[in-house]
Amino acid sequence: MPETILVTCATGNVGPHAVAELQKAGATVRALVLEDDPNIGRLPEGTEIHYGDLGDPDSLDAALDGVDGVFWMWPFFALDVTTAPAVLRKIEAHASRIAVVSSVGVHIGLEPVDNNCHAYLESIVEKTSLDWTFLRTTGFHANALGFAGQIRDGGVVHFPYGAATRTSVHEGDLAAVGTAALTQDGHAGQKYLVSGPEELSQEGQVRVIGEVIGRELGWQDIEHDDARRAMVDTGWPPSYADGALDYFAMLTKEPEVGSTVVADVTGRPARTFRQWVQERPDAFR
Repeated sequence: MPETILVTCATGNVGPHAVAELQKAGATVRALVLEDDPNIGRLPEGTEIHYGDLGDPDSLDAALDGVDGVFWMWPFFALDVTTAPAVLRKIEAHASRIAVVSSVGVHIGLEPVDNNCHAYLESIVEKTSLDWTFLRTTGFHANALGFAGQIRDGGVVHFPYGAATRTSVHEGDLAAVGTAALTQDGHAGQKYLVSGPEELSQEGQVRVIGEVIGRELGWQDIEHDDARRAMVDTGWPPSYADGALDYFAMLTKEPEVGSTVVADVTGRPARTFRQWVQERPDAFR
């Protein structure tokens, strides 16, 4: 019998890919969305829409009724983890499998358990009876969309730590690994480091974007404190801004860790940043 899978945070950068990959695997896919979500149109045709809020665990009952697994993402910028244990109890009462989108910060020990982060989610999931898989992802290729406005407006990206070298991953590849964990055997208890196939600096990403769209683009580093102020002004929680900037500084000295998990689990190579840009060049024009 085909699985029924619920995807949380379903209309963000990863969710639509997760829905599409699960559908390709033959699953019936439910998307958990907020009542006023303006991005429902991002979801593939055939998605079952269920309205609910991770901040209100009782609102999830209908979405969870009859599910076999959950592709679990948590909206850290919008919601702290106060309700996560209650949400997880509801998931455990219905599902047998869970794939948790976590972070490379847990993998390398930068995220302590006692704060509002992925390490906490992992710690509570490990105590359940669920067959769990942790997807400890590096940066998303989609993070580069944050450069799009500056690229369109002037062609020079002002951002800190251009030399920070990442192994960012295509959101569809992350979704494919999560899909395998939820629809195939052999992935329970795995803590997968999910990365892209290459090391590429932030400045290097901008160079690739320029090559794809046929424009010469530039990079201008800005100071740490100025960057922090701008990030907080645009809605970043101060602790998240501090963590991100400290991590970027670290990556100027040593590249982000990487893995072959995408190829190992899916049987196909992880997609490069250039391939990701080639899929959406108009985002930068």
